[in-house]
Amino acid sequence: MKLLLGLVAVLFVTLVAPDVLAHKPSDSYLSITMTGASAAGRWDIAVRDLDHALDLDADGDAKITWGEIQARAADVSAHASSRLVLRSGTSACTTTFQPAIEGVVEHSDGAYAVLRFGATCAAPSSVLSIDYHLFFDVDREHRGLVRVEAGGATRTTTATATRTTAEVSFEGASRFASFRKVVHEGVLHIWQGYDHVLFLFALLLPSVLRRRQGGWSAVEDLRPAVGDVLRIVTAFTVSHSITLTLAALDVVTLPSRLVESAIAASVVLAAVNNLRPVLRQDRWAAAFLLGLMHGFGFSATLADLDLPRSDLVSTLFGFNLGVEIGQVAIVLVFVPLAFAARRTGAYQRVALVGGSATILALATVWLVERAFELRIIS
Repeated sequence: MKLLLGLVAVLFVTLVAPDVLAHKPSDSYLSITMTGASAAGRWDIAVRDLDHALDLDADGDAKITWGEIQARAADVSAHASSRLVLRSGTSACTTTFQPAIEGVVEHSDGAYAVLRFGATCAAPSSVLSIDYHLFFDVDREHRGLVRVEAGGATRTTTATATRTTAEVSFEGASRFASFRKVVHEGVLHIWQGYDHVLFLFALLLPSVLRRRQGGWSAVEDLRPAVGDVLRIVTAFTVSHSITLTLAALDVVTLPSRLVESAIAASVVLAAVNNLRPVLRQDRWAAAFLLGLMHGFGFSATLADLDLPRSDLVSTLFGFNLGVEIGQVAIVLVFVPLAFAARRTGAYQRVALVGGSATILALATVWLVERAFELRIIS
């Protein structure tokens, strides 16, 4: 029992570690077009990340202006170019960055500086390797989202702190390989989307308990707990699948600020319901209604990843499947541990009450930050 409680504690502490304070992973968007042995590239890098690395805010007013970005354009270009190496086959390409920043564009999570570069390789090759090291020294959660075009075909990949060399091949790529890539991105998104995960945990925490006479009591066997979890997970899956599809098809679009704020609010409400129950037997209904906004959040990530759109149905299905695989993996780890510990005071007071209070505090910070475009925690 001590081991089980320890595993529950480790799992929970992992979720509320400092990285949870960021509602979206730090990303950059690297697009490369190959023409023979030459390449033309565009690199969109988050202004907030550049400020963290290079201290762009010259006047210290917590706002980065276009003038401040332009004044440090050479430093930005040098910083980026020193952290990117392209290889065609086994030979490194000669890469040249433009010293000026082309402009600033908006992605789903804020402003990004646009850098342009060119590269000349020794010879054409069907394999391009991207050695990517931007920001990994200051943010292990950073990702480089890479898109490469050559000969009318497009490949996407992701560079991470544990996989700094991203390789794309234009030989023998199958539809299954592309589908598997989309599924993989869906799994990563749910595991790295801490607001989505904490929303799920807030809904799952009471699943092994029942509210009776003003207090919590443990369920007698696993069947009602599993039934509760299945209703919650199914409702959440159906609701976010609906809005993900509507948004991906451009049937319904909502402002990113509204979506991100609503997601934070959904986490707040789910945590509050654990502390002061309003919905006792119909939490699946709350999962459905509150999960609708999470689908819009998933769609923003799908758009930012720039995954293949030639077969939108396959892309949507694969990404959603990946989200569900990631979600089910969390459930399969959490529910057995929670069931084993459900009768203990540690679970009922520390995990349920303390955990819900912690989730509530984090989600409240997210809500204030997103609704008012503040940065409370850096």
